[in-house]
Amino acid sequence: MSEPCIIAVAITGSQPRKKDTPAVPVTPAEQIESTHAAFEAGASLVHIHVRDADENPSSDPALFAEAGAGIRKYCPGMIVQYSTGGRGRAMEERGGMLSLQPDMASLATGSVNFPTMIYENPPEFVEGLATIMRDQRIKPEIEIFDTAMLYAAADLVARGYLIAPVHVQFVMGIKNALPAREAILDFLLGELPDVLPGATWTAAGIGRHQLTLNHWALSRGGHCRTGLEDNIRFDKDRLAASNAELVARVADLCGDYDRHPASPSEARAILGLPDVVT
Repeated sequence: MSEPCIIAVAITGSQPRKKDTPAVPVTPAEQIESTHAAFEAGASLVHIHVRDADENPSSDPALFAEAGAGIRKYCPGMIVQYSTGGRGRAMEERGGMLSLQPDMASLATGSVNFPTMIYENPPEFVEGLATIMRDQRIKPEIEIFDTAMLYAAADLVARGYLIAPVHVQFVMGIKNALPAREAILDFLLGELPDVLPGATWTAAGIGRHQLTLNHWALSRGGHCRTGLEDNIRFDKDRLAASNAELVARVADLCGDYDRHPASPSEARAILGLPDVVT
């Protein structure tokens, strides 16, 4: 039998919506509709940022709650993951939505230079977010933007801030962070069993690297992330019509690698999350 692949869809991101990107959903209603279409196309996990009325990045728990509730209603069993990312949000606000107890939340284990800003995650802040997630039984997705973050995650496990086995996401293709090089992904995967035994993993490619990383992850037994947060283009000739179109492409690719899109129940079992009654 083929092996399941969790397809994660990052629906919105924290960058302003431009005139040429109307497919990016911003309001909770748009996010729910876009996620539902992606769910129908094969996604079993949704990664959520929210925006305020002026379409600026927001930490408003009410917006997260509205989007999350609609997704749970229309996408039975789908894994809901909230972003604690810092772009456009004050550090003291970035974990404010964790009281809503999503299934998962993102957790970067170090700081990194992005092209126009420092993505700041000092040790005490990371430990604080990890503690909340551990105590609220929210599974972190460990965001790996450079190799040091892998070893920082292992240190957090050793000190009891993270509960093993963990789930990591290798983010590749951002300038000044991990380049989208196959040899680097293979190095990280070679380290993973020793550094974080039993860990599951996803690979995310940013911009033009999205499809490449989908192929690399599928061929290596990992899981895939796609969506308009990471890449608004379907190919060099046109913009993606929707999150669902990007998800459908990954779902179609699965068969080439003897994989199939994981159902919500399969995805929850892989990640050690409780199943839900649908």
